[in-house]
Amino acid sequence: METRVLDGNTFRRMLCGGANGIRTHIEEINELNVFPVPDGDTGTNMSKTIDSGVLKISEYDSAVLGNVANEFAKGSLFGARGNSGVILSQFFAGICEELSDKSTATVSELSDAYMNGVKRSYSAVSNPVEGTILTVFRESAEYAHDKLTDQSTLEDFLKLNIEQAERSLEKTKEILPVLTEADVVDSGGAGYLCIAKGMYASLSGEQMPTFLAVQSAQPSNEINYDLFTSDTVLEYGYCTECLVRLQHAKTDISAFDAQDFAKELEEMGCNSVVSIKDGDVLKVHAHTMTPADILTLCQRFGEFLNIKIENMCLQHSEKESEAPKKRTIHKRYGVVTVATGEGMKALLLALGADVIIDGGQTGNPAAEQFLEAFEQLDADHILVFPNNGNILLTALQAAELWRDENVTVIPTKTIPEGYAALSVFNSAVDDIDAQINDLISAKDAVVSGELTVAIRDSIIGGVEVREGEYIGILDGELVASDSSPIDAMCAMIDKTDDLDDRELITLFVGEGVDDEARVEMADSIEDRYPDHAVEVRIGGQKIYDYLIAIE
Repeated sequence: METRVLDGNTFRRMLCGGANGIRTHIEEINELNVFPVPDGDTGTNMSKTIDSGVLKISEYDSAVLGNVANEFAKGSLFGARGNSGVILSQFFAGICEELSDKSTATVSELSDAYMNGVKRSYSAVSNPVEGTILTVFRESAEYAHDKLTDQSTLEDFLKLNIEQAERSLEKTKEILPVLTEADVVDSGGAGYLCIAKGMYASLSGEQMPTFLAVQSAQPSNEINYDLFTSDTVLEYGYCTECLVRLQHAKTDISAFDAQDFAKELEEMGCNSVVSIKDGDVLKVHAHTMTPADILTLCQRFGEFLNIKIENMCLQHSEKESEAPKKRTIHKRYGVVTVATGEGMKALLLALGADVIIDGGQTGNPAAEQFLEAFEQLDADHILVFPNNGNILLTALQAAELWRDENVTVIPTKTIPEGYAALSVFNSAVDDIDAQINDLISAKDAVVSGELTVAIRDSIIGGVEVREGEYIGILDGELVASDSSPIDAMCAMIDKTDDLDDRELITLFVGEGVDDEARVEMADSIEDRYPDHAVEVRIGGQKIYDYLIAIE
């Protein structure tokens, strides 16, 4: 095939092909993990991110390129998960931004859009690192851009992009020493290559994309309608969601205020209200007893792109229906944090968290989940604790998408950092700047450790690791490996540079540790470090048998 013009349907087919391309290689990409730890989730995050965009357009039949580009960009930005997913969503958002006002595009215009995607992806990271997915983005886009001729087709452009992406990906092992030592390529770059190949396959006709595959990949929840009978009282109301295209004939789109719209819904008696404006599209989510009132209000300003109304009294087979989430009472500070493990969640709630998003390693939440958490809070200032380095960019992206400017992300990259920061949180402090400084200072002061079991032989940072051994990771560096969990733990603690100047070791116990092992570990640490107080908390986290905070 020789395609020289990109229209909406062609772009849609390419994007769906890209989603299919990575979906079939998720586990391979997840396994491209530097540390020999079973927590790789790059493939999962990138696949879910692009799936979120494809879900917006899989049944969106439009030949207008800009329409498809806008819908896809919104979906991927809101559905972005993990650092790789956020960077991927920003790359595509940059591409779609250049295509947003076009009915069709030439090959040259698509190439220019890719260059804008590179620019936007780099700007999404405070300290861009070469040898990562960013390098693969940039070098493949630049190469294809420079090699284009007046006779080039869309197929030629994608082939050139893929050729350089393959070379750039292999070169990541030479650029980043940690990849060289682990003998793996960058997982994010590998994920992008799968997407690019999927896009080319669908465009060239080698593989027709399955548009609905993204939907079937989602959990299937069959609704038991018998749970709502003719005698049932409607207790919870309806979960009502819709996308509205604002109309110039009905409102001044540039002046339309999503926050004012949300307040109007709340005055109507709605709760759990989410109202987000992106360009000329308004996304609405609310719980109400009278969904028709919401639809009537929406139609005062525009026309519907889609509508979903669900009776919240019904229960799904795999989980209970979500009861209405009421806003908290008004307060100066609202706290959102991320955690996994019932014990850890309870600890963070006790320290002042208002909303806890379930997530962590291998379970990174989407940007939209943060937005839903923000909506539950009625606060002057919302403080966010991601507690995971792979969730930080998602939290920052959600803060940018939020309709207000009252969200501050405290850049906690581990559970111990989040725990230490929340320990000094003081709701009585009026000065927001002083509050933030105290939280960041507490976060920076703690040394974080993780103990888990290696899943393969490896040499990382000069430390030789054998499969099945316990490995200690201190502030992101693998520093110890031993067949004994106690010896590995103590070797890790010993690596703390200023250990003698610290006083407290807090141990967070994972779900896989029994009582006998927990007591033995705590006693051993107390014996080995008599000058330090040792506290034990039952975290219940997965993957890591123990997390430690050294303060």
